[in-house]
Amino acid sequence: MSDWLIPLAITATITVASVCTVLLVWRALHPVSFWLCVGYPVKTAHVYFTWGNVALGCTLTRKRRRWRYTLDGLPVVGHATISLAQRRKVRRVQIDKPPRLGLVRPCRLGFRVNIKLMDGQTPDDYTARLSNLAHAWRVHSVRLIASRPGRVTLLATRGDPLSEVRTPVLSQGLLRVRVGLLETGAPWVVDFRTVPHWLNTGATQSGKSTLLNALITGLSPQPVALVGFDLKGGVELTAYGPRLSAIATERAECVGLLNDLICLVKTRMALCRANKARNVWKLPEHLRPTPVVVLVDEVAELFLMAHKGEKDEIATTATALLRLAQLGRAFGVYLVVCGQRVGSDLGPGVTALRSQLSGRICHRVNDPETATMTLGDTDPAALDAARQIPASMPGTAIVVSDDGRWYRARSVYVSEEAAEAAATQHAQLAPAWADLLTGTDTVTVTDAELEALAREGEPT
Repeated sequence: MSDWLIPLAITATITVASVCTVLLVWRALHPVSFWLCVGYPVKTAHVYFTWGNVALGCTLTRKRRRWRYTLDGLPVVGHATISLAQRRKVRRVQIDKPPRLGLVRPCRLGFRVNIKLMDGQTPDDYTARLSNLAHAWRVHSVRLIASRPGRVTLLATRGDPLSEVRTPVLSQGLLRVRVGLLETGAPWVVDFRTVPHWLNTGATQSGKSTLLNALITGLSPQPVALVGFDLKGGVELTAYGPRLSAIATERAECVGLLNDLICLVKTRMALCRANKARNVWKLPEHLRPTPVVVLVDEVAELFLMAHKGEKDEIATTATALLRLAQLGRAFGVYLVVCGQRVGSDLGPGVTALRSQLSGRICHRVNDPETATMTLGDTDPAALDAARQIPASMPGTAIVVSDDGRWYRARSVYVSEEAAEAAATQHAQLAPAWADLLTGTDTVTVTDAELEALAREGEPT
């Protein structure tokens, strides 16, 4: 018998080794097709067969009474058990009923699944158990991406899509820039038409400046004016001077430039009132002014007070910046406020300004107060996620998107040289500051072009 068992064992070993080698090579060369053909069926079977135990462990089940074929119990008297004839009965008993699991649908990053909510359940019950589900399903993360009455949709990602981001920066329509990737695999788009003002915080080497470079690269070819506030003495934004219509590097210059922007808003306000338009986008094409994007680097420098003599200057600056945030959207002025540290200790002006900046981007920060100031009025889970951003992944941030949800995102790396080249290449698109103030410079985007730009920005 051993004469034929040994060759059979050798053949089986070689076959298994060959199959394993082919699978490993397949997964390395084309992971998406490997996942769809091999990984997805195995994972689907695992999810369905273990769902009852997983739902019970996550306390997502509900008690239900069902008919079951069961044995009678044995009565016990003292230390002696009375032997009785056993017979089965059909009776109603309480069982743990898991929620109904829908079809597990594959996608490039993992799979989606719909779950029917049971009586008394809300989407928050599943949000609190996402980490448990990720461990139970052996995936990188699970997110609740959609909900409607009685149902939730979960997205499970088998790996971290932010480990490497190669998405190029792309202008996706007027005042829309694709700057990176969301953890759901969707592009990360900064849309000033939808979310007009943004707060961008992050420590040194966290990716805050890289995101600013991406925005400059994406906005440079568009018919918009860029204005810079650089309180680092101009070392951050001066290199992009050919594309900037104005730049301020000292606090006194900032006060003057902010006053000019307020005058610009008032001029456009009068223009809209004269033409009975609620905002600049309702104006006729030949009267529509050029949109202005204001880039503020190191906002804390605008509010820091070295001595009491600066108190009035700081108050004037805070008031002007706040008025710009309150009135700018309707009149084509948009803000991107950046800072390493933003806290309430900088004064009430920072807190008031922060309330007007509906777009929030929090990179890795050195103190919890900055994360709280950036994300404190959103989901508390966003704060926990912000504290877990590793230093080895610069550009990773927690973003509050235009749908009101927060996401992990990572901006694509854009070097200073690349951003400077884009600014120099499109320097001819920078309108003169004097023309903007006098209202003689208008954007050349027609209504038809606006609709085309909006369609270009829609996800495919």
